Amino acid sequence: MIAATLRRTLVPALLFSVAFAPQTFAQDGQTKPQEKTAESAGADVQDVAVPEEEVTSFTLDNGLQVVVLPDNRAPVVTQMIYYKVGAADEGPLETGVAHFLEHLMFKGTSNHPEGEFSKKVAEHGGQENAFTSDDYTGYYQQVASDQLEMIMGYEADRMSNLVLTDEVVLPERDVIMEERRSRVGNEPQAQLSEIVQATLFTNSRYGTPVIGYEQDIADLTREDAIAFYDRYYTPSNAILLIAGDVTVDEVRDLAEKTYGKVEQRADVGERIRPQEPEPRAERTVTLRDARVTQPSFSTSYLVPSSTTASGNEAAALDVLSDVLGGGSTSRLYRGLVIDKAIAAGAGSDYQSSALENGVFALYGTPRGGASLDEVEAATKAAIDDLIENGISEEELERAKNRVRKGVIYLRDSQTAMARQYATALATGRTIEDVDQWPERIEAVTVEDVNAVARKYLKPERSVTGYLLPETPDGSQPATPRTATGQIDAPLPAGSAPAASGMVEDNPS
Repeated sequence: MIAATLRRTLVPALLFSVAFAPQTFAQDGQTKPQEKTAESAGADVQDVAVPEEEVTSFTLDNGLQVVVLPDNRAPVVTQMIYYKVGAADEGPLETGVAHFLEHLMFKGTSNHPEGEFSKKVAEHGGQENAFTSDDYTGYYQQVASDQLEMIMGYEADRMSNLVLTDEVVLPERDVIMEERRSRVGNEPQAQLSEIVQATLFTNSRYGTPVIGYEQDIADLTREDAIAFYDRYYTPSNAILLIAGDVTVDEVRDLAEKTYGKVEQRADVGERIRPQEPEPRAERTVTLRDARVTQPSFSTSYLVPSSTTASGNEAAALDVLSDVLGGGSTSRLYRGLVIDKAIAAGAGSDYQSSALENGVFALYGTPRGGASLDEVEAATKAAIDDLIENGISEEELERAKNRVRKGVIYLRDSQTAMARQYATALATGRTIEDVDQWPERIEAVTVEDVNAVARKYLKPERSVTGYLLPETPDGSQPATPRTATGQIDAPLPAGSAPAASGMVEDNPS
């Protein structure tokens, strides 16, 4: 398998920071909805046709939760199965095993040889993919709706009948080692992203890379993969989501016929993980590399996720991200890119889709003769101004409108909407949480946004990462600014582990 994208969904995952994630690790499975039209506060958001059918959920006798999203606009169906286990559930000496097993799931079973499932999907003009995040591992296929029984049968089969031998496992481990070298060893931005993540999360398992540390990957064995499979890949630890040209009754019958035959073979129990303590000191990390041609910075703040936030804080953080850096009318873009013309790019991102902590990130890259110091100072000034003076009602309404549009356009995509529900359910939220998100955004007030900005955008909650070029003579210029807890990391190529977040694979 060749990794297609890497993120912190999220999204998925961690989107750690646009500045540091050309290949996004996400986290989120869930990423922030993308707008399809130019921003405008008065745009009509009711012009998008979305499915009217309600989402239905039921549970099979073996504990498998099944969610159905009927969408009869085209004879197409999407199957997604999410296992509620990810890199943050790994043991301290087995980083990367969740992603390793995701690769191995495309090997053969006792009923079907390796490659047969993928070949069948391709024969019918379908597509498939798989991804690993901190909190879940997902697999999906999209085919013509008359092929639903076929893909359900294959997916149910590999839930319990996977066959792993050293002849299968060891070469795939080498594939992942090479994936790591190409995605991280050759990418200074990915190297820095992991260092920042490890510095932000000092106790939480979110501080380790989803792809794993090189030394741990090298030690993974067939027995490690089988133990992980037997413990977590069981019906009661999975969510099956079927979206598309189907009926609830049809899905129920097929689910009983396929997945209903899979025996429950483990009791996963409660997900108990090390928790991140309240941060006490502002920290910075710096990576210098000869391959860097454009300096950049990103400041990441520890914040609650949609699952752990109190009241309507998650919605307020979403709006705050949009006001600060969500588009061409945002404060950072307008101030740094357009008005002052000192930044080639500037923005923000709220990574909300996690079982535990979320991340709020700001980033910037200088333009022309401007320095990184100038861009960072202007970004800090924008934050200080927002905290001191708050946002305006006009900014709030523009942000709400953009978020509303994003939600509606998301619903217009069968796979995106299915992923939204599956991600929410895999990270401790409910169908109702997804359905009610537009109303929660609508309920956000100016005071709500100002409150979360003042509560969470504090220096002691942050880690700032600097990506700097080396000078022609090999010397190392000073880091733009110094803060308590600075970690200077002039690492040679290939010496840093992979960035954390989501690893999304294309089994081709």
